[in-house]
Amino acid sequence: MDNSAKESLRRAALDYHRFPKPGKLEIRATKPLANGRDLARAYSPGVAEASLDIKADPGKARDYTARGNLVAVISNGTAVLGLGNIGALASKPVMEGKAVLFKKFADIDCFDIEVNEPDPEKLADIVCALEPTFGAVNLEDIKAPDCFIVEKLCRERMNIPVFHDDQHGTAIVVGAAATNALHVAGKDWGEIKVVSTGGGAAGIACLNMLLKLGVKRENVWLCDLHGLVHEGREADMTPQKAAYAQGAAPHSLAEVIKGADLFLGLSGPDVLTAEMVKTMAPRPIIFALANPHPEILPEEARAAAPDAIIATGRSDYPNQVNNVLCFPFIFRGALDVGATEINDEMQIACVEGIAALARATTSAEAAAAYQGEKLTFGPEYLIPKPFDPRLMETVATAVAQAAMASGVATRPLEDVEAYKRQLQHTVFRSAFLMRPVFEAARTAERRIVFAEGEDERVLRTAQAMMEEMTDQPILIGRPEVVEARCERAGLKIRPGRDFELVNPENDPRYRDYWETYHHLMARRGISPDLARAIMRTNTTAIAAVMVHRGEADSMICGTFGQFLWHLNYVTQVLGTESLTPVGALSLMILEEGPLFIADTQVNPEPSSEQIAQVVCAAARHIRRFGVEPQIALCSHSQFGNLETESGRKMRGALAILDASPRDFAYEGEMHIDAALDRELRERIFPGGRLAEEANTLVFSNADAASAVRNILKMRGGGLEVGPILMGMGNRAHIVTPSITARGLLNMTALAGMPVAHYA
Repeated sequence: MDNSAKESLRRAALDYHRFPKPGKLEIRATKPLANGRDLARAYSPGVAEASLDIKADPGKARDYTARGNLVAVISNGTAVLGLGNIGALASKPVMEGKAVLFKKFADIDCFDIEVNEPDPEKLADIVCALEPTFGAVNLEDIKAPDCFIVEKLCRERMNIPVFHDDQHGTAIVVGAAATNALHVAGKDWGEIKVVSTGGGAAGIACLNMLLKLGVKRENVWLCDLHGLVHEGREADMTPQKAAYAQGAAPHSLAEVIKGADLFLGLSGPDVLTAEMVKTMAPRPIIFALANPHPEILPEEARAAAPDAIIATGRSDYPNQVNNVLCFPFIFRGALDVGATEINDEMQIACVEGIAALARATTSAEAAAAYQGEKLTFGPEYLIPKPFDPRLMETVATAVAQAAMASGVATRPLEDVEAYKRQLQHTVFRSAFLMRPVFEAARTAERRIVFAEGEDERVLRTAQAMMEEMTDQPILIGRPEVVEARCERAGLKIRPGRDFELVNPENDPRYRDYWETYHHLMARRGISPDLARAIMRTNTTAIAAVMVHRGEADSMICGTFGQFLWHLNYVTQVLGTESLTPVGALSLMILEEGPLFIADTQVNPEPSSEQIAQVVCAAARHIRRFGVEPQIALCSHSQFGNLETESGRKMRGALAILDASPRDFAYEGEMHIDAALDRELRERIFPGGRLAEEANTLVFSNADAASAVRNILKMRGGGLEVGPILMGMGNRAHIVTPSITARGLLNMTALAGMPVAHYA
């Protein structure tokens, strides 16, 4: 990399930290503070009640304060990354970054605390004095051997988890990667020879972990700058190194590496040479973890031993040993059960959870975050990626269960499965609202046909269906393309074995399909030749014909193309007097709760009658999410104050709705702010029919509805479920090209609901 590129990267990193406001953290209130009543509750006199309750029962601190979800990241800056002893103040950007990772990956609040105290015993005193503030402590970037002293004193004196991530976080991820590397290499813990370089905190902790996993002490050889750690050596020795002394004579790394199965490097650049690699055992495992320049570059190791299994500490090579795979989730599980410490059992549970996740099918979210990488278990994929959302559920649950089993949990989980669902809700904001939909879908075994079966998102959805649902996927696509993309994506499913595949280029039912389509469309300008061509090239029409013929119960299309183009073929084939598209409903999941938007797609300029139909259909669909509809008819006019076209249409729809009894709440016409603010609405129009803030906004044209939907998605942080095609009896749904694999799975659950739910 030339100097200009380095300077560009340096400037980009500095700008990231400086703009739009300095630093990476801020504090936000979780309770309203808008008036005198709020102030009296948040502070004097109301706050005294919480303080008195905590004095009487210290455990109540978790109920009334943030302590139960608050971690301290504490450093004295004596061993920061690869920068060395740069001091407490200079370590602050790193500690802020650690706090951001806690929040991003495990929703744990975090304070970074940088302490100007080089003396380990005094530093331990300071940390221990902070116990009332935090639910747990993460020690970070403290030099060895001081870190051992600080952690030991704090663990002895504190009744909350204390975890030195440089030691134990690294050891856990190394343990997980090594577990899977041995699995790939076909080797056993008890038989391998381990050679390690680096006797610092991380290196010693990794060796300790390997012993816990089954490596024999006599098979471990530790080297540092002075060569082999052996009995009687005096240079640069610590009690931690001495525990791994091997023999009584000095040896070089080149001598002890011969026949080694696993090289574990936590030292510095270029320590391991290609010649040394050639002397290792067949299929050697090489963990060159020095960062940014490893003990040996992977390409050099591969050239010396083509069958080597390699991991590094760098993100630009496969198998990055990254502590973020561990520390957010081990703290999540420990905090949630009120663990008094993070013990060996919890750490090994973390190792096993991470390792098992890599052997499972890769998640769609991880694949999206690491596009272009082949995330299939094997030599190039030993451990999951940090952005795999399943880490939270898998690792935190394993840690919590281990804490309970080992007796260090003060608040054991009453229901582990409920806890897993809670963690899923944290990662997938749609999980809570979608739960009743998934539960209803599991009561039936419906056949869902996907028109765009070659799309990787569809393939991942089919994999998830096999793992999580009872519905049967049917995919339309070319067999060779589907096979290749399943292989490339690391998916276990295969056509013919796990799902039915319809090949548009060569399917034995082709004649039946085009004749069916021609019969339906003969009086609408479709000739036999055109019907044949459409059934060879138009997968949306093919899917619709399959549903029409009863070969599938519902179809999903739209991962590419325009909504109304797909809707045309759906309506042609599946539309009847009783089944006709009414509108499209989008569920937007926001920080404040769910908000439904209609009609976003079907009717560009609906009539009053169509708007009334959308309102009634939306009410039915909303209840399937376990939500009671509160529907606002939105317009630029507000309760008759303007003679606009939208106002007239909404008033007409209101009259149609009022003409028959309704079992849901609706009101209009009104502005969006009045719909979402009950107090404002009461001032303008007291005594209206909506008892709460509206949770559904119905608009007078698709432009307005779609604009609000897109603004909420792109600038409001909204997560969309939908669009849900209303009026088709759950026989068809048309998604949009921006949909994710998770979004497709949500739509599949909706399509999988029994027809009775759509009555």
